[in-house]
Amino acid sequence: MKKALEDLLYPDIQAYDHFRLDVGDGHELYVEQSGNPAGDPVIFLHGGPGGGINPDYRRYFNPDKYRVVLFDQRGAGKSTPRASIENNTTWHLVDDIQRIKAHLKIQQPWHVFGGSWGSTLALTYAITHPNEVKALHLRGIFLTRKEDINWFYQFGAHHIYPDAWQPYFEFIPHNERHDLVSAYYKRLTSDDKEVQLQAARRWSIWEAATSYLLPRTEATTRYQEDDIQALTFAKTECHYFINKAFFDSDNWILENCHKIQNIPTKIVHGRYDVVCPIKNAFDLKAKLPQAELIVIDDQGHSLTEPNIAAALIMH
Repeated sequence: MKKALEDLLYPDIQAYDHFRLDVGDGHELYVEQSGNPAGDPVIFLHGGPGGGINPDYRRYFNPDKYRVVLFDQRGAGKSTPRASIENNTTWHLVDDIQRIKAHLKIQQPWHVFGGSWGSTLALTYAITHPNEVKALHLRGIFLTRKEDINWFYQFGAHHIYPDAWQPYFEFIPHNERHDLVSAYYKRLTSDDKEVQLQAARRWSIWEAATSYLLPRTEATTRYQEDDIQALTFAKTECHYFINKAFFDSDNWILENCHKIQNIPTKIVHGRYDVVCPIKNAFDLKAKLPQAELIVIDDQGHSLTEPNIAAALIMH
């Protein structure tokens, strides 16, 4: 019998420490710690980019066993300046993770936990700093290849969610629909704030509407009611995706997986993940044969899908 998410997670827990970390370039990160200060360290990498953290993310970890570090990536959540894409690249985020580790005086390798864009960042961090990673805990693999961006934002996913696609697609004039990411980027970076917000709502709601096996009204309502969150999410994502995640090649992650062959890796992926198709997980598994791949046959994309959560919780 499927359990509700609330029954699966550890009880609500407060952060025992939170602070702001100046990482230069005009950015300050919000960082918090929960669980056991003397425990096995783990860092949580949220999705998006631009998604931010929430208190429930602390509950995926045994609070007696783990020292849990959560932070809002550049421009996201409580980090400032909000929605800023200046000095905000994959490589800045990788450096930020190292800065957090050094600031917290964590000397041993730590667990790295990330889903969707968080899986992209986790893999990039591990490839760049393999000796810093004890294990990878990944969900909803996203490799930021051209085919991955095109599938969700240009053609592919709209065959499954044509109703949710329509507002996203029809917002862009006919003569720009051949490259929707570029068309949205132009509007999300417009000098006209209302144009920015209209684009941000449509971009964000499209993703929210497709992130669950069964659509959740509350997911899309969030972006209809919270303009700042919609703009943060959409503008940051589009910035990263139009710049191909700032990688040197289209398939950079898979091309560099040989550097992380010795890192224990767990991959959890929903069979019906429309945002990040399950093929991504199998492509990664082919490059990391030692990895454990767990396919959740009755779930979609989100971390909050109960059976995905059950496979991810670190006991």
